[in-house]
Amino acid sequence: MTLDHHPLAKDFPELKDKIHTLKTSDAHFARLEREYEDLDKAIVRLETGIEHSSAADFESKKLRRVALKDELYALLKA
Repeated sequence: MTLDHHPLAKDFPELKDKIHTLKTSDAHFARLEREYEDLDKAIVRLETGIEHSSAADFESKKLRRVALKDELYALLKA
């Protein structure tokens, strides 16, 4: 089983230029994007067994990642 990171540019390739622009021009977007990327990497470490946590913490992280992705997508489409 191969687990991949889900960077925004990979999930939304059609928005790659806008992601780059907002990361450099919008502090709020940049902060959310960093949080999303850090959380995504943490989830992959948990999924691969590199790190361990409770099931509740793992689920909480996954829910937060989805919420961040939704918020970031809304900012990209605004």
